[in-house]
Amino acid sequence: MQESVAGEVRTTCPYCGVGCGVLARVTPDGSVSVRGDPEHPANFGKLCSKGMALGETTGLEGRVLAPEIGGREASWDDALNLVARRFTDTVGRYGPDSVAFYVSGQLLTEDYYVANKFMKGFIGSANIDTNSRLCMASSVAGHRRAFGEDIVPGIYEDFEQADLVVLAGSNTAWCHPIIYQRLLAARRKRGTKIVVVDPRRTATAEEGDLHLAIDPGTDVLLFNGLLAHLARSNVIDESFVAARTSGLATALNAAAADAPSIESVAQGCGLNSGDVRLFYELFAATERSITVYSQGVNQSVHGTDKVNAIINCHLATGRIGRPGMGAFSVTGQPNAMGGREVGGLANQLAAHMGFESTQDIETVSRFWNAPNIARKAGLKAVDLFRAAGDGRIRALWIMGTNPAVSMPDAGRVRAALKACDFVVVSDITRTDTTRFADVLLPAAGWGEKSGTVTNSERRISRQRPFLPLPGAARPDWKIVCDVARRMGYEHAFSFDGPAAIFREHAALSVYENRGERLFDIGAFAGVTEAEYDGFTPVCWPVSRDGVPTDRLLGEGRFPTADGRAFVVAVRQQSVAQAVDAARPISLNTGRLRDQWHTMTRTGRVPRLMSNAPEPLLEIAAEDAIKQKLADGDLASVSSPYGFARAKVKVSRSQKPGSAFLPMHWSGQFAANAGAGPLATPLADAVSGQPELKHVPVKIVREEVAWQGVLITRRDLRPTGFVHWSRQAVPGGWVYELCGTETPDQGILLSRQFMEAYRREELLEYTDRRGLNYRAAAIDDDGAMAEALLVSPQGQLPSRDWLVSLLGSRVPLSGAERMALLSGRSPVPTLSIGRIVCSCFNIGVNQIAVSVAAGCRSLGEIGERIRAGTNCGSCRAEIRKIIDEARLQAAE
Repeated sequence: MQESVAGEVRTTCPYCGVGCGVLARVTPDGSVSVRGDPEHPANFGKLCSKGMALGETTGLEGRVLAPEIGGREASWDDALNLVARRFTDTVGRYGPDSVAFYVSGQLLTEDYYVANKFMKGFIGSANIDTNSRLCMASSVAGHRRAFGEDIVPGIYEDFEQADLVVLAGSNTAWCHPIIYQRLLAARRKRGTKIVVVDPRRTATAEEGDLHLAIDPGTDVLLFNGLLAHLARSNVIDESFVAARTSGLATALNAAAADAPSIESVAQGCGLNSGDVRLFYELFAATERSITVYSQGVNQSVHGTDKVNAIINCHLATGRIGRPGMGAFSVTGQPNAMGGREVGGLANQLAAHMGFESTQDIETVSRFWNAPNIARKAGLKAVDLFRAAGDGRIRALWIMGTNPAVSMPDAGRVRAALKACDFVVVSDITRTDTTRFADVLLPAAGWGEKSGTVTNSERRISRQRPFLPLPGAARPDWKIVCDVARRMGYEHAFSFDGPAAIFREHAALSVYENRGERLFDIGAFAGVTEAEYDGFTPVCWPVSRDGVPTDRLLGEGRFPTADGRAFVVAVRQQSVAQAVDAARPISLNTGRLRDQWHTMTRTGRVPRLMSNAPEPLLEIAAEDAIKQKLADGDLASVSSPYGFARAKVKVSRSQKPGSAFLPMHWSGQFAANAGAGPLATPLADAVSGQPELKHVPVKIVREEVAWQGVLITRRDLRPTGFVHWSRQAVPGGWVYELCGTETPDQGILLSRQFMEAYRREELLEYTDRRGLNYRAAAIDDDGAMAEALLVSPQGQLPSRDWLVSLLGSRVPLSGAERMALLSGRSPVPTLSIGRIVCSCFNIGVNQIAVSVAAGCRSLGEIGERIRAGTNCGSCRAEIRKIIDEARLQAAE
């Protein structure tokens, strides 16, 4: 595999943990085009909607292009000298534990490695944690308890070789669509059964053979019940258990106490007993079974126990590390696995070593020549920000993440950032977090930096640059090394590039490693620059003999003291905070199909915003009736920690008593619509991962009296509104506005936007009662630059035509000028409607037209207009459109 192909550069997608290969090309006009790499073993040429749009995220709008001190542009020398001086002074005065780093699964392995080495090895504190704490920490803890090391035994081929795939707490169709499509393709060939365990009826559940909509927090009960059933059914692999494991008898006793019968499990989980029985019988009868799990399992105060409850079922049956068998953790970020390899979590050392072992500490100390190495675990994410708020952490460096939005109890995190003596932020764009930065450092982004990432199947791939560094931006590894050298550690941070860092990382993996640790990439300890440039994707371990190993643990040897896996006895426990009369709804949060984290990249791409253009609170119909809520109403949501507002979507995906609010909306895209301020900071005692999947909330209808829409080229942050959100569209932005004031007050509030224009540039209209207002601004070329429509609630006209005018920038005709304030085109036009298939920009109206023309299946829709034929994450929605049309025809 060459590093480039006919002008295209081979690189890796920067989104989820699937780790898809991408071929990127810079076109003659400077734009970037991408396609899937057909030779990459993770995706074989496929990309999801976000990956397909990567070329649209490489512009410089909103980029941080120069260092800033106190909000003012500064030189690199001044910024780096200040950071080094403040960290040095703080450590000297208050000790090494008075400083901290909070880093990200967006970093490349080389960035991660030097940051971890700097903090733990030379500053001498383990106060470096990562946003992966919110994502995968419970998996890490569960792996270590069961296997002795953080090992994902399987590979993606297992999805295709299994006869039963259990998807637990994973909306794989949306969050990992490429491996999900590999699974669906395998099902068409071999008849694979798919069981989905999820409180919500997600797009994944729509495609499954069986959906178990468990109550929040009851995963341990479900899988303990499975373990007990396997014992009652004589499916335990007695020879494997006797030779390769310990602890099963105790675990079985715990499972039997939790789950004396299928009926008791069903009752405890809120399920039908027949469905539970079917699941258990399927698993018992199917040797080639894998259980794929993600955030729905991890993000819990008992996430580690949930992970072990799943692993226990595979250890008890010997279904581990063999084709089509095993427990499989799919990571949420592109390099969460790489971060774990270098010890990016506060309770880890590098190369899968830990603070529990004095030998491990001494090994890393010798290798780094770091006598001042940290000798105890540091503060995990929730505790780290709590310490920043109460003065224990006095200098904090945040790299490539947005904790002011993504952390639970985000209001307290923002207060902590404000209170902390000195805050440094390295990022590519301005975020809610950069507002708190005393020093802001411009980092390199995707397409500009060079290094490696490791995906969910332990496959290491290269990210390669194909764009020049913009402005004064620098790679994260270089920024960290520049500060470390200024603090007196030049001998340890004299790397001349990412290849040198990777060599050291590889050498550490094999240093004093006599096979105790399975993480071993010693084959790359001497990699040359040319070999690093041409690096081909490979699963670790790759020892010095150069032979990679795909699956692990299948031979029954585990990296524990006695070589045995441990079957961990776990018991069902309640959620951190139960619902009650004051807060009767369980709020869940998670990803949307086309968005990523806090939308700093994807939120600027019109086609990725078109499917879900505003934050919506999904609730069940029964709960909507109780609260007198309907689709489109504005609701206030309050928890013990904070509040949010969002429009309501009544959904059959939600169980009664539950609601869902997406994780993505930050203050850059909406007013108080984030899930972070609502979420509980209560965390798993073992992993430190907070319970993001459940918090009790109260939902109340807001009495909205007016609404407005602003269609503009300008990048604005409205103030003074009860609620607003914005959506990127071609040529600019659409702002949705609303309030509880009377309509005339809403008009006064909204007219401030038009004050930026001269009177001669404006067309305006207010009706006789003063309840409806229309305005439009015309630029010097005669094209529409901005339009504002304000009306009483429910009376706004369609805005599709006005949005199309914004994108076209074509001078208006006389008829169009006359029609402008009505919002209606003088010539009938067909809108494609809300985007359903983001890969090919296919709207709901186009699909409806195809259905009316006779298309009756997903395949026929795909053949006619291509919708659903790429990543497939829109298939469930297309099927709903077909089914609704069929029902209407029957009526």
